[in-house]
Amino acid sequence: MHVQEWLETIPAVSIYLLVGLVIAVESLGIPLPGEIVLVSSALLASQHGDINPYILGACASAGAVIGDSIGYAIGRKGGRPLLAWCAAKFPKHFGDAQVAMAERSFQKWGVWAVFFGRFVALLRIFAGPLAGVLRMPYWKFLIANVLGGIVWAGGTTAVVYSVGVVAEAWLKRFSWLGLLLAVLIGLVSMLVLRNRAKKAAERMDSAKEEPAPVAGESDAVPVGD
Repeated sequence: MHVQEWLETIPAVSIYLLVGLVIAVESLGIPLPGEIVLVSSALLASQHGDINPYILGACASAGAVIGDSIGYAIGRKGGRPLLAWCAAKFPKHFGDAQVAMAERSFQKWGVWAVFFGRFVALLRIFAGPLAGVLRMPYWKFLIANVLGGIVWAGGTTAVVYSVGVVAEAWLKRFSWLGLLLAVLIGLVSMLVLRNRAKKAAERMDSAKEEPAPVAGESDAVPVGD
């Protein structure tokens, strides 16, 4: 069952809480599909009027800010040993290469790494804990955290919701055109595959009809005296 299909089976209030919780847990450093859940929920909101996109965006933003703040506190207290423990538990996400890349981003961009890290899956997991490990001043982290969380969560919700509304209206209005286009694509694909299969069969037949070389014959050019 896909995420969106599963979300359709639970009440709107539960969706708000689920989105906020998943994003919060992801932001504090545990790899979860926060962006997938948010996009699926925003798309679902565009198709069902009982899900308010403003509340959804607010819950997502709150989860992002709170989760990152908890991650910062954990990273500041745990330090480097925490990264080593995470590497042992989640080697695909907290391996040496991933940690090194995140640290280079922080060294290059500083506080902006927290803001823009929201839009990169790996940095979204790392931003809070790594900022704490690197002892970034909390007030700087908090500003970037709040702004990044609102822009990412609220912006993603708004964009996906708007696209979903437009797409649904377009499909309802031009459903026959979509069906016709699908049929045409299917026919063209079938003809192309049939043509390729025919050419391949012809090449195999021509290869079988070629006479086999006679033993002892040579194409070598005779050498003169």
